[in-house]
Amino acid sequence: MTLATLAEVLQPALKGGYAVGGLVVLGWEDARAYVAAAEAEGAPVILQAGPGCRAHTPLPVLGAMFRHLGEAATVPVVAHLDHGYTVEECREAIDSGFTSVMFDGSRKPLAENIEMTAQIVEMAHAAGVSCEGEIGFVGYSNGENSLGTDPQEAEQFAQQTGVDAMAISVGNVHLQQNHDADLDRERIAAIEAVTDVPLVIHGGSGVPPQVRIDLAHNTAISKFNIGTQLRMAFGQALRSSVMDNPDTFDRVELLKPTEPAVTQAAREAIRSMGYRTAN
Repeated sequence: MTLATLAEVLQPALKGGYAVGGLVVLGWEDARAYVAAAEAEGAPVILQAGPGCRAHTPLPVLGAMFRHLGEAATVPVVAHLDHGYTVEECREAIDSGFTSVMFDGSRKPLAENIEMTAQIVEMAHAAGVSCEGEIGFVGYSNGENSLGTDPQEAEQFAQQTGVDAMAISVGNVHLQQNHDADLDRERIAAIEAVTDVPLVIHGGSGVPPQVRIDLAHNTAISKFNIGTQLRMAFGQALRSSVMDNPDTFDRVELLKPTEPAVTQAAREAIRSMGYRTAN
């Protein structure tokens, strides 16, 4: 059994100068591909169930699926709730077997974000589960604008919540299809100077792979969330499968070719975390 909490994989990453991939899951095929990729690379992996995934599949089903994959894996696997927005949602994830929850209070006033995150941290830790919080709003490509993380607020947030990991906004955006995010190195340095909590970059698909490696080796960034990059690999493989097999109507058969493509894309993402060069 190699199920792990977020703290159990991020603390070694922080000390070892590498990061761990938080890979966004939408279904069975990609979840299985992510674990296969992690095993091939000999690296830990974080399976993430975000709002889109949860809208399609109930949390108890996702928790059982993640635990099934983790218990059979040869590398540490974290079952992680991504962007939980309420105490009740985080509680349901914990009750469903998740080993880590992320509460996103980044749209709330600082005091309310701290208060709610601290409540969820206490609940999670009592259950032996890790908790990630977010300070500073990470926006969306062609959507809501980001609000950069204030280092003083980050220090206050980390101290008063007790989070195991802290997601920050430093020029990263969600749903970015091109590797051209320009991260604010000075802001990252200012944040890591006032806290020893592992830092998380959401919207990691937009960060160039070599930049990910550099940040993993040289900063406190210990987790990159990768979703868009992997969804694009899945979508391209599925389109090809449908076009190449016009007489096939069995969706299992149509989905089979997506797994090798997603596994390869996930291996490339995991390599950009700097694990190999740090170990």
